[in-house]
Amino acid sequence: MTVESPHSADALALIRALSAELGARYGDDGAGAFKPGDVDVAGAAFVVARLDGRPVGCGALRPLEPGAGEIKRMFVEPSMRGRGISRLILRKIETVAAEFGYRTLRLETGLRQPEAIGLYETAGYQHAPRYGIYVDNPLSVCFEKQLLNYG
Repeated sequence: MTVESPHSADALALIRALSAELGARYGDDGAGAFKPGDVDVAGAAFVVARLDGRPVGCGALRPLEPGAGEIKRMFVEPSMRGRGISRLILRKIETVAAEFGYRTLRLETGLRQPEAIGLYETAGYQHAPRYGIYVDNPLSVCFEKQLLNYG
């Protein structure tokens, strides 16, 4: 797991693949509320997972509010799923978030992504009220995790 530029060709290809998958599940462009430039600020990072040098997954962290970060763009190529890669990406994001001093991580996923919901539930994330632009979205499922004792 490495922190890389969200503007690299590998990162952009992973983001496009995720958007295509989400678009197919939700009937839109799948872009969500994320642009690579969201990670060009202090307290943000973009993580890429590689297998034998090939990019196979990603995840982003961006500041949400003082003391809290938001996880975005979690993705693992379909052919690479079931190997624990998403859990490693999530762990790396949590480590980076703790280094930035975040006490809380929040995220939004969708009802049509049961794999993601399962990942977050088993990684210690608690269901949380929908927030921000997701408040009125009945397909949104939000989670939160406290990092106070993370280490």
